[in-house]
Amino acid sequence: QVQLVESGGGLVQPGGFLRLSCAASGINFSFYTMGWYRQAPGKQRELVAVINIGGSTNYADSVKGRSTISRDNAKNTVYLQMNSLKPDDTAVYYCNARSVSRDYWGRGTQVTVSS
Repeated sequence: QVQLVESGGGLVQPGGFLRLSCAASGINFSFYTMGWYRQAPGKQRELVAVINIGGSTNYADSVKGRSTISRDNAKNTVYLQMNSLKPDDTAVYYCNARSVSRDYWGRGTQVTVSS
């Protein structure tokens, strides 16, 4: 049974930071491209950041320069460090694991940026 469990969300003030974690089980983690996506109310789900099996990363323009995605294959965990948070970053953040033939999603963690 595949599980992706996100954690680390919450309420943060503008300018603050958060570190999201996604713990994976039931997959051969090191063979999956891992990503973070987000969905704000009334908007489509969008890519935030992705890290492939070789460690190469890609970021949405909206978070580039203030976010870092990383992975720990020994812990089957992917992280998203987000700094200088803005109200526009408010969304449910979802973890994704993708291979050639498989695509899995977590249930999401709420991030709210508000004073």
